[in-house]
Amino acid sequence: MADFFQDPPVLGNQYDEDRALRSYLARRFPPDVLVEVEPDLRRFGGRVVGDVLELAADANANEPRLVQFDPWGRRIDRIETSRGWRELDRVSAQEGLVAIGYERKYGPLSRLYQFAKLYLFNASSATYSCPLAMTDGAARLLEVMGDAELKQHALSRLTSRDPQRFWTSGQWMTERTGGSDVGRTQTVARHESGPWYRLYGTKWFTSATTAQMSMTLARIEDTAGASTAGSRGLSLFYLETRDAAGDLNNIVIHRLKDKLGTRSLPTAELSMVGTRAKLVGAPGDGVRNITTLVNVTRLYNAIGAAATLRRCIALARDYASRREAFGRKLIDLPLHAATLADLEIEFQAGLQLALRAVELLGREECGAASADESAVLRLLTPLAKLYTARQAVAAASETVESFGGAGYVEDTGLPQVLRDAQVLSIWEGTTNVLSLDALRAIEKSDAFGPFMAEIDELVAGATLADLAPAAEQAREAAARVRAYLPAALGEGPEFQQAGARGFAFGLSRLMAAALLLDEAQWNYQAHGDCRGVAVAQRWCTKELTPLVQADRDWRRQTDALARNTEMKEATAAHK
Repeated sequence: MADFFQDPPVLGNQYDEDRALRSYLARRFPPDVLVEVEPDLRRFGGRVVGDVLELAADANANEPRLVQFDPWGRRIDRIETSRGWRELDRVSAQEGLVAIGYERKYGPLSRLYQFAKLYLFNASSATYSCPLAMTDGAARLLEVMGDAELKQHALSRLTSRDPQRFWTSGQWMTERTGGSDVGRTQTVARHESGPWYRLYGTKWFTSATTAQMSMTLARIEDTAGASTAGSRGLSLFYLETRDAAGDLNNIVIHRLKDKLGTRSLPTAELSMVGTRAKLVGAPGDGVRNITTLVNVTRLYNAIGAAATLRRCIALARDYASRREAFGRKLIDLPLHAATLADLEIEFQAGLQLALRAVELLGREECGAASADESAVLRLLTPLAKLYTARQAVAAASETVESFGGAGYVEDTGLPQVLRDAQVLSIWEGTTNVLSLDALRAIEKSDAFGPFMAEIDELVAGATLADLAPAAEQAREAAARVRAYLPAALGEGPEFQQAGARGFAFGLSRLMAAALLLDEAQWNYQAHGDCRGVAVAQRWCTKELTPLVQADRDWRRQTDALARNTEMKEATAAHK
């Protein structure tokens, strides 16, 4: 008997094979624009499984390392990265992965074109999409509130297609005291002259530490050395990591973080010991100003999560067409086919959420968004980020399992997919932090009404007879959400916060349902394709509104379970 060797999965052109992406773009782009951008997307869809994937493999195989001293004992704190990582920087510039969004050749649709390329790039990038996210966020921030000098000196580099001029940016927020609670930031800023300050403090996580610049938060000290506590005392600063001579800008790098995943990405713990920095925006407005940056990076996270889902499916589907078990190909086994179908449904829902948010971002940046669209964007941004991140982690786990024992073997690359996915629910705000941010969007931006109105409009447009049951399920879910919110507001903040995750999941699933219904209607009318109908039908049979009635008894139970303590008194329901 001849020896058997299993064929590995093979990736084809990632644009041509992505029906969901191509359908979305065909709907949004005018025909003349689609004719222009599609050849580039198709070319890049091939490139990301060619030389880009090879560069990513080199970056993953050769992790960054910190060289703290030269041979003669001088402190140099040089982070050495792989050839693959450095070449991915060149690819990013040449492909215009940031630039497209700022050239605005296609007006509000430029962001959709840009993020379509980022989506294709993400899963083959060895997480180089992380520095690109911070670069894009910094570019938007400087475009909105940078002075003329910063726009000329820094913004022009962040948005350049020339690899020799292109800069990336860091985002230095996290400290030992804070994490997501930036109000506990301890870094201080001492005035030097004009808008220039010297920064002193330690940043616990600084991703893409090899970037040429960074945005950071610090507290401005007065002449007596005092500073205002809390988030209202924070100001936003621009800094360059090295001076004109190429030396670090009074920065001491203590170590590189030994992380679960994203190991090709240099993430450091460092201290600023007199780092020269420039104030951006008004003193004390740092937290409010940084949201301009964070809104962009959250959408990178969402599109990256959707890309992870897509790559998982591409690998699992191709492998299932090659692997035989019990005398049949895996894809011919009913239960395995059902598993792949469930992954596809999750992917399409996540992609719709992410791309809708990107579309609204492009409209807002170009001044084309209505007040209602801006409100929807404010709420959809945290929802798309939190929900797609959770989807990506679950899909990566399912994909590893779908390969059986091979999925658990390191050199297949599959364990890395799972490890890298886990960070998506942590970066740019955890699930709980973003659930609370969604509540703030409803409270401060009055976003709930426009958000629900968009859902109503999309669902109303699903007029196909085969979509009627799914549309009715979406309408019933919307009614439950509408009834829940005023009750939650009446119960007070403890009730709202305890139920915030379920509420955020409900809003996310409901918007996804509406978008999938709309997509199914269009696809059938344009192409006679019922595939989208099946996706919408199955999505709407899910529990769309996992709402939590977090009343006093529920919270008392929760407290006892969380603390592992006894409950001496029964809840009202059990008396």
